[in-house]
Amino acid sequence: MPIDITMPALSPTMEEGKLAKWHVKEGDSVSSGDVIAEIETDKATMEVEAVDEGKIGKILVAEGTDNVKVNAVIAVLLQDGEEASAIGSAPAPKAEAPKSDAKADAGTVERADAATQTAPTAKADPAPAKSAPVANSNTGSSAPAKSAPAKSEGGRVFASPLAKRLAKEAGIDLAAISGTGPKGRVIKSDVEAAKSGKAPLKAAPSASAPTASTAPATGMSKNQVMALYEEGTYEVVPNDGMRKVVAARLTESKQTVPHFYLTLDCKIDALMAAREQINASAPKGKDGKPAFKLSVNDFIMKAWAIALQRVPTANATWAGDSILYHKRSDVAVAVSVPGGLFTPVVKSCDTKTLREISEEVKDLATRAKSKKLAPHEYQGGSSSVSNLGMFGIKHFAAVINPPHGTILAVGAGEERVYPENGQIKIGQFMTATLSCDHRAVDGALGAEVLGVFKGLIENPVMMLA
Repeated sequence: MPIDITMPALSPTMEEGKLAKWHVKEGDSVSSGDVIAEIETDKATMEVEAVDEGKIGKILVAEGTDNVKVNAVIAVLLQDGEEASAIGSAPAPKAEAPKSDAKADAGTVERADAATQTAPTAKADPAPAKSAPVANSNTGSSAPAKSAPAKSEGGRVFASPLAKRLAKEAGIDLAAISGTGPKGRVIKSDVEAAKSGKAPLKAAPSASAPTASTAPATGMSKNQVMALYEEGTYEVVPNDGMRKVVAARLTESKQTVPHFYLTLDCKIDALMAAREQINASAPKGKDGKPAFKLSVNDFIMKAWAIALQRVPTANATWAGDSILYHKRSDVAVAVSVPGGLFTPVVKSCDTKTLREISEEVKDLATRAKSKKLAPHEYQGGSSSVSNLGMFGIKHFAAVINPPHGTILAVGAGEERVYPENGQIKIGQFMTATLSCDHRAVDGALGAEVLGVFKGLIENPVMMLA
């Protein structure tokens, strides 16, 4: 009996993904453990292995297909002696992008309901084409509007490079041209026909025009927003999967997690001296480059991990009817990537040396930017560190990343004037702000763990005690 190959759930929160690449084709034989496809989620690109042996009888989802639901059938595997004729007609997953409906009235556009996919504020729906007749500018007669041209998921019109150039030179909006190429692609002849008036231009607004759902919440009227759009004041860019997840999780955090914030300054002269001394002693390779180079953030990660161990009741997360007290300090570090944020976790950070932390953070950050992290590398943990000091930010309060109980926000180190024993001195300081989930970490407890962190940062040799 043919075996269905389904879209796997690569993480507990995954609901859909993109079938980025097939490593097999119909007719290929596969064994258990063979890599058959690559699946792209909002966080990573993962390889999918075959579970059973057999022959790929039919591929139901093409490469590059987005929004494939978890457990949807993506291919069918034939066992020994079975033929392709044994495969029943299995419907392919529905595409989430707008599409033309041949059975609908001319000019109407069917759109998938996106309300179950993302919050309404994160959805940028293309405006549906009107079904009213369009006047032919050449003859003045009315003719039914043609079906809308095929759009990519970003809301753009599919068009050949030559067609784009010709349309730009002629001042014609590509979205107003009905494409006759493959899958509705606008080609050279379509643009030339529009220029000569042989083909009517659609009067409906382009798919990138703002609608009630895409207009920004600026407090302006819809007419004002439309006027700004027509003037070219802003561009509508639909949110990708990563941005939707970031928006959903952090909105949930601010709405459901009772944040409070504790801020103090840390004197880092001793830390900077220790860092300089350690880096200067790093062995050199054949190319003359040092084997390692510690950053200030490596000391921050180590100090915060030890502080959570010394105040174990602060190493906590809220779990509804209970509080989880973590035995190890699994500390996540915020990594900025194009279009979003990753928080890979350094496991047992308190037990690792500064050099080990430095190498692990660099490796995680590099793979995060290329979406090569496995789910277990960015899930879990009890707390996070977010450092914006490299951007010159002096002080900020970070949003807790659920289900973590705390997040430490660190600003830039800078020289400041301070009094000491009646004398005015100059030293290097940085500001640290701890965001706490009041359900798991109370004010006095947060102050205690932040005070321990301050002591370790100001006396880094104590990290070895």
